[in-house]
Amino acid sequence: MSAAALPHETPPDARRAASLLLLRDGAQGLEVLMLRRAERDGDLRSGAAVFPGGVLDPRDRDAHAFCTGGDDAAFSARMGLPAGGLDYAVAALRECFEEVGLLLAEGEFDLGALQPWRHRLNDGQASLAELCASFGLTLPVDRLVYYSHWLTPPGVPKRFDTRFFAAPAPVGQQALADLGEALELMWLTPAAALDPARGLKLLPVTRRTLEELARHADAASALAAARERRDIRVTMPRLGRAGGKPRIVLPDELPWAEIGRLDPEGRGDVSAELRPGVPVRLSAHVVRVTAPNPGPMTGPGTNSYLVGAGDGEAGSWTVIDPGPAIDSHVQALLAAAPGRITRILVTHTHRDHSPAAAALAAATGAPLWGRVADHPEWQDGGFVPAHVPQHGERFDAAPGVALRTLHTPGHASNHLCYLLEHERLLFTGDHVMQGSTVVINPPDGDMAAYLRSLTALLDEDLQWLAPGHGFLVAEPQAVLRALIAHRLKREAKVAAALQRLGTAPLAALLPAVYDDVPAALHPVAARSLTAHLLKLQAEGRAAEQGGHWQALR
Repeated sequence: MSAAALPHETPPDARRAASLLLLRDGAQGLEVLMLRRAERDGDLRSGAAVFPGGVLDPRDRDAHAFCTGGDDAAFSARMGLPAGGLDYAVAALRECFEEVGLLLAEGEFDLGALQPWRHRLNDGQASLAELCASFGLTLPVDRLVYYSHWLTPPGVPKRFDTRFFAAPAPVGQQALADLGEALELMWLTPAAALDPARGLKLLPVTRRTLEELARHADAASALAAARERRDIRVTMPRLGRAGGKPRIVLPDELPWAEIGRLDPEGRGDVSAELRPGVPVRLSAHVVRVTAPNPGPMTGPGTNSYLVGAGDGEAGSWTVIDPGPAIDSHVQALLAAAPGRITRILVTHTHRDHSPAAAALAAATGAPLWGRVADHPEWQDGGFVPAHVPQHGERFDAAPGVALRTLHTPGHASNHLCYLLEHERLLFTGDHVMQGSTVVINPPDGDMAAYLRSLTALLDEDLQWLAPGHGFLVAEPQAVLRALIAHRLKREAKVAAALQRLGTAPLAALLPAVYDDVPAALHPVAARSLTAHLLKLQAEGRAAEQGGHWQALR
């Protein structure tokens, strides 16, 4: 079971909280109620535009007796809790009444007459159960739709473990700010709230929620989509640094997993950007240095890795993928090495991965290990290995630091991955990239071989991937399965296009198969399309004649 699938427990330094997205239809479509928080020194939420909400009160449980349309067992099951799920729903209703004066309750009541209770609730002088008992009200919790679950990053002074709910705004009630927590109330369309011209201070959770709501034209569709959500798991951002400043990184952003590995406590000192020439210590035995060669095919630049142990002359370090022949990068590698560089490995000989090997070998005397590609196109023609590692070959980068070679053809015929066994860390070169799929470029690239290589890696005990481009990647098995599924889905589109178009040239197939890819990338996509077609041809499912392709079955 992955860490993401484990039962959630509120960290000791976090407070349980609930928030409510009140939705209605306005002149411009879906609107959501937001409030501007009071300005407070040392509070990250100071002055932010947020949704009504706050921390749970132990007395929220007393209001269970007044809830209709759902019980604690049902709410807890929906939220993945053993018990106490209904406490969050009650807290969301209570905080909404305290902060914005809207009461989602059933029964005969004059909202104006209830206003003094807002202050009593906020000051802890009364409970929502006492309010309901005094006025004969019930709480229709079935109006609330469980929406999301967010946990404040470690390292932040005030952490909150917050469950978000969505509900239709009560008809006939007027929102009124409490002028304590809420200084200003705003009914806004998500687009208006996100508009930079409005200048709202938005927390990451608020911004992401608004982006999701912006996909819906009205409240009914937004609530219907929320009801369809399944397996809602906690979203916990992390603290990183970018441009010399603190930066909050969300789980779907590329640096998130690496920041969690290097800074689980939340110091906030791990870079959220790949900076050329700056060494990053990934573990006691691994250092990464990124080359200054960013681009459409290389992302932020090619990663070179130093693997080994020991300092100075007593140290022994192996370089994996010395990168492009850029002198400043070679110098950065030499400076970053904690000890002697005793071996230079390449994953493959594409020109962004191996050309610096010659200069690095000349500077260190270290031997070159790798394979020569079967086809010379796009390859580093000057690469001459002193040793050709075989599939399964095991060797020590330093005493007790074992690497194992895995031959993974597909992206290139000579592609190798290297497994740091004790860390279960796989250096993937271009076999697996972060944030994108790799180009399979025949004749040296082979789609069938690529899929076989991906499938073979599923049998390895892996915990992390160290790609040739990007940050460390967690959950390798899930990543590998997703890549295989993506390639097979693309292959199915190729087969369907052949059936639909009959006989067609590559130029006609390309926009049909890659209709989800920007046209500017179609020249690159054409290489992988050719690889898919050649795979289908080898399997007897497609044929080519005179530059035109057709389906055979």
